[in-house]
Amino acid sequence: GPFSHAGLKADFVISDDFNLMLSIMNDTDLTEFNPTNDYAIGSQIDYKGQYLNFLVDPSFTEIDFTGGFDFSDSFFLGINANYLKLETNAGGFAGVALYPQYSISEAFTLGLRGEFFKEEGNFGAIGTGVDDSSVLGLTFTGSYSIENLIIKPEFRIDSASDNAFLNNDLGPQRNLSSFIIASIYCF
Repeated sequence: GPFSHAGLKADFVISDDFNLMLSIMNDTDLTEFNPTNDYAIGSQIDYKGQYLNFLVDPSFTEIDFTGGFDFSDSFFLGINANYLKLETNAGGFAGVALYPQYSISEAFTLGLRGEFFKEEGNFGAIGTGVDDSSVLGLTFTGSYSIENLIIKPEFRIDSASDNAFLNNDLGPQRNLSSFIIASIYCF
């Protein structure tokens, strides 16, 4: 949930399946000091590993859902949806991401992250300078485990409604692709 800022939070265990978190924090992105003396109020409802988060800041209101479902021993579908509205009616954003993951064996898993993100007005998160820009991102991931080592190759494609990325000549473009390999060793 959106609770990574300096402040106070309280967790309440209502039952084995139901938890509630309440918080009061510095404004978003003011983690070390609070020059405005404004505070944000947050809450999180957790029901069986499905999280509904609320954040009310003096300048915006945000709602976020994070969860997932095991459809079988091999197939999991993760979900994240988020909506933020500025109090000044100057814009905001909305996004949704789906994370299907399929285990081919105990050692190898394939995954996809499909995400759609849209700004209302010229919010500025995408960086196009154009009202109502959007981005569709797709990330294909393999995950291969060898004892304590995990190897994760990823291929990502982003496509924006407007020029949001730079090409090799630093010119604007609507699409971007990348490939990385991560190695994770667990001690």
